[in-house]
Amino acid sequence: MAEMERKLQRTETKRASPARESDAALLARCAQLSARYLDRQALPASVRWVPPMRTRWASCTPADRTIRVSDRLQNVPAWVLDYVLVHELAHLRVAAHNAEFWELVRRYPKTERAIGYLEGLSAAAGWGISELDDD
Repeated sequence: MAEMERKLQRTETKRASPARESDAALLARCAQLSARYLDRQALPASVRWVPPMRTRWASCTPADRTIRVSDRLQNVPAWVLDYVLVHELAHLRVAAHNAEFWELVRRYPKTERAIGYLEGLSAAAGWGISELDDD
């Protein structure tokens, strides 16, 4: 079992996003994701890595167009981080977790898979994180 865990960690780390390297890289990735999935209609003023949040993976403040991402996500696969970023970018267009919001988020094709990954990660680590952000 321990060997399987080591192999999985090596594989997942190889698939980690280059956006994990800096706040500037996060901002650049957000621009790419906004162009691809949100019609360039969701561009943040800033995106930054922050120390681990107690109850969230990331958060967004639409009023000042800022996004904060928990540094717990720095080693997740790129497709998981991309989902988190698309989720927060969608809040720049729709603040609430309503049908319109989820329609935007689900433009990202790995939404359900990423949600499952994050739920599993939180459960395995005992973090108790079940939502990306609060309304």
